[in-house]
Amino acid sequence: MNLFEEAAERIADEPLAARMRPRTLDEYIGQEHILGKGRLLRRAIQADQLSSVIFYGPPGTGKTTLARVIANTTKSHFSTLNAVLSGVKELRGEIEEAKERRNLYGMRTILFVDEVHRWNRSQQDALLPWVENGTFILIGATTENPYFEVNAALVSRSRIFQLRKLTDGNLHDIAMQAVRDSERGYGRYDVEFEPGALEHLIAVASGDARSLLNALELAVETTPDSYPPPAGTRIYISKETAEESIQKKAVLYDKEGDYHFDVISAFIKSLRGSDPDAALYWLARMVAAGEDPRFIFRRMEILAAEDVGMADPFAVAVVEADASAFDRIGLPEGRFHLAHSAIYLSTAPKSNSALGFFDALSDVEREKAEEVPNHLRDPSRDSKGFGHGEGYMYPHSYRDHWVAQQYLPTGLQGKMYYKPTDMGYEATIKDAVMLRREAQLEAVTEDLYKENLTFSPGGKARDKWVERALSGRSESLLALMRKLYSGLEVLRYENVLVLNASHGLLLWPLMKRNPEGLSVAVVRTEEQKGVIEHFSSELDRLLRPEVVVADPAQALSSFEEGLRFSVVSGRNVLSRLEEGRRLLPLIKERMEDDGRLALLESIPVLSTRLSECASPDAAPVLAEAEKGIYSVSNPLTSWGREDLEEAVREVFPAAAFAYERETEERFLTDDALRSFYRQSYSSIPLSEAEFLAAFPSRTVMWSNTIAVIRTWEAKEGHAGDEWASVMRKTSL
Repeated sequence: MNLFEEAAERIADEPLAARMRPRTLDEYIGQEHILGKGRLLRRAIQADQLSSVIFYGPPGTGKTTLARVIANTTKSHFSTLNAVLSGVKELRGEIEEAKERRNLYGMRTILFVDEVHRWNRSQQDALLPWVENGTFILIGATTENPYFEVNAALVSRSRIFQLRKLTDGNLHDIAMQAVRDSERGYGRYDVEFEPGALEHLIAVASGDARSLLNALELAVETTPDSYPPPAGTRIYISKETAEESIQKKAVLYDKEGDYHFDVISAFIKSLRGSDPDAALYWLARMVAAGEDPRFIFRRMEILAAEDVGMADPFAVAVVEADASAFDRIGLPEGRFHLAHSAIYLSTAPKSNSALGFFDALSDVEREKAEEVPNHLRDPSRDSKGFGHGEGYMYPHSYRDHWVAQQYLPTGLQGKMYYKPTDMGYEATIKDAVMLRREAQLEAVTEDLYKENLTFSPGGKARDKWVERALSGRSESLLALMRKLYSGLEVLRYENVLVLNASHGLLLWPLMKRNPEGLSVAVVRTEEQKGVIEHFSSELDRLLRPEVVVADPAQALSSFEEGLRFSVVSGRNVLSRLEEGRRLLPLIKERMEDDGRLALLESIPVLSTRLSECASPDAAPVLAEAEKGIYSVSNPLTSWGREDLEEAVREVFPAAAFAYERETEERFLTDDALRSFYRQSYSSIPLSEAEFLAAFPSRTVMWSNTIAVIRTWEAKEGHAGDEWASVMRKTSL
């Protein structure tokens, strides 16, 4: 017998579940939310750039199998330990070998630790320094929640991927894969199932692939009189055989000690969910079990600030008063004060806007120290030499004692920490907060008051600010973006595509929602690509958006086969509507079955024309030129609302349209007017200088009509409010 025959015999001796383990990503079935095309984990495996990860999920979902796929894919050395059978001694041996491979050959080592939660704290601590210094890339697999059962330091250095129970469709595909595989499964035979037999195996396996394959193996190999039968033998699996092969579902039980945490969790969630009946029930369960009332009050005081917060600023005072009274009164009468606080909190309006502090704290801890903007610095000592304090606008000198100016550090411009809700007291201040913030966004797009490195009198900083303050374009775009994305849900693992992404206004809010998915931005110029890549340069390479310089049709055709997107967004993608009619089917082909389309489309024919803003002498000349600019022959301006709706609904019948008429003060700069002249008005009997002189008042009222196109139902007050947190610069 040669080596190949011996290997084949060894494989044949293994259980079916072991034989059918996928060897490549293409053979792997299920877990599309982390392994679908474009997903972060799939890209990391394919690029052989895996960082430490922990796979968490119930038995039979493919954790060990996924580790084996990585082992077959990576160029790194792959080592395996089982935490049930191995300890610190075996780990030390792996450490020495990994150090030797790294020092002598420059080879990385991936260490797979199965059932990693079975190691105690000291055993897990022994692994930590070697993960931290790069000796190992850790792949841990666990059926227990890693946030409770795995060393917090290991968790903080790893990405957590939760594997779900496999769907019935996944199990069906796995079963058929085994039935058809001639090398490792039963493809040599004609396996047939009585109607309902395979469905029974799948239903009882309850998402566990190993359980399904074990039952399938028993059913197939006990049906013939002797096994293995000759090739081509018909093996008929009846419902009775299926029922005998898999008799009951496996049940997972919680560990001891969870009662305390589970009940307090149910209590807090009932308070947060404004259900006083459930809150009183879980409170009674805790009191009856002897839970410490002071612990319950502590948790309610936290909730009063965290979940009720600014919606009812007095909630903290109520709970504190009840807790104080309980300390004086004690049990049993003190139970009234427990119930009083529970009822008050569960019926109070809710707001978690105070969590904004922790976003700010995270930025402070994560980012390098940002300098104080120059106009906010103390001018008492060196304002003349370095210009400290120059440009600060004293709010009390302005109407309503407020003026839009930059207060955050330059690197955090546009950052939103406080997000007021529509609840209770907070609703009374929300409009003022949001209105001022939106007005301020334009004023903070750039630090106009930079520190002077040398001193010279004068400067144009204030003039530049006034010019920008007269233009509300950024505010208008942000309002349109919020309306476009209102009600849009984006799951963490979904792929998103933004066409005509420009500098990323429509991209950043989507990217904040899909850290495990793929984000693609299609832009027109290298300059736009550079801006997006600059803003995302601090992200891990696998988390950055892919930026493609191309027109939308070219980009859609260039993506790899099978790549689909859950959200496709864009701005002025259909500007040339006839080309747009050919583009829309290409977009549809690249969308998931439940994909969502979100487009902003300007309708030029319904916008302000320059002739309306020009001086009386020049207006007729411009109006004459505009007859050609807005003629039927111009593909940019020869269509209107009805044409747009017809074109989109041919491909997306469920598309909903809303129209926004923007009217804003706009400051026409020389550069903007020169661009208009050179692109559209150069044929008129006016020189460029005369054209610029035709606009003596550069501040004009400008109107645009924007179509907001969506293929999902947008509900008022839905998750769309969260899109208000978009910013020009973001640490994502």
